[in-house]
Amino acid sequence: MGRRRKGEAVSGWIVLDKPEGLGSTQAVSRVRRAFNAQKAGHAGTLDPLASGVLPIALGEATKTVPYLVEADKTYRFTVRWGIETASGDREGGITARSEARPAPEAVRDALQTFVGQIEQVPPAYSAVKVGGERAYDLAREGIEVELKPRLVVIHAARLVEAPDADHAELEIDCGKGTYVRALARDLALGLGTVGHVSALRRTRVGPFGLDRAITLEILEEMCHRGAGSEVLLPVETALDDIPAMAVTAEDAFRLSQGRPIVLLPRQVETLKARLASPTGGGFASRTVLAVHGGSPVSICEMRAGQLSPTRVFNL
Repeated sequence: MGRRRKGEAVSGWIVLDKPEGLGSTQAVSRVRRAFNAQKAGHAGTLDPLASGVLPIALGEATKTVPYLVEADKTYRFTVRWGIETASGDREGGITARSEARPAPEAVRDALQTFVGQIEQVPPAYSAVKVGGERAYDLAREGIEVELKPRLVVIHAARLVEAPDADHAELEIDCGKGTYVRALARDLALGLGTVGHVSALRRTRVGPFGLDRAITLEILEEMCHRGAGSEVLLPVETALDDIPAMAVTAEDAFRLSQGRPIVLLPRQVETLKARLASPTGGGFASRTVLAVHGGSPVSICEMRAGQLSPTRVFNL
């Protein structure tokens, strides 16, 4: 017999408004302790210097983390012109200065050249692995490495405000793997100056925005008085972009045992139409969420007229 997990079998999502100065792993630990949950994880790291939306999965919701990691994100950040730092943010030592300050109109125009699929070289202080070592570990040791450019997607970029000549507040909607610090660096260079990110806030990860977020202090207080479930979102919330299909009790049982189910021809056609929709593609073009009685049963792949479970929920 396997050892019983410590803690409660709590399942669902918490949209944490992570404060500055707290690492993502630390935030997950505090949320897990607040709920006394058996298992927890997060979808998309936020640096200690950044604040904002950090989706934290508890229990069975951890099985949906890979799907949320792939989701689009929105960041609002401030660029400080005229000063370049080793880390690309306000923590790093100054590596270059410039007296040039771009006009707001120039910033607005230059931003549009970064919209779409672009090549981006990750910052030296990033989690990219080089020869099995993290780039930021090598950078801290003074070892220079050449990081290869990678393709990322920026869906939209906006100049929100230019409060003074030294700063510009920007906002972007982007895909997985986009580095805000690299964008600030490249934007500044394109404008004939240097710059770094002086403030960074993530305002959205997939379906999770600040309107659903809660601070750590309020969450811990609610859990202390037994009201934590009031802000716990359902496991399937992270799968909003994946088409759902209701299944019978018999089919739900088969899927829960890891066995495929056979679809009726009309079900196949309906799912094909929904999977082909621009808003129904989900994580992959064949991914479907099977539900029974309003609860998720399993994440499935549709192949050859069948639904085969890839992740089964125990709710």
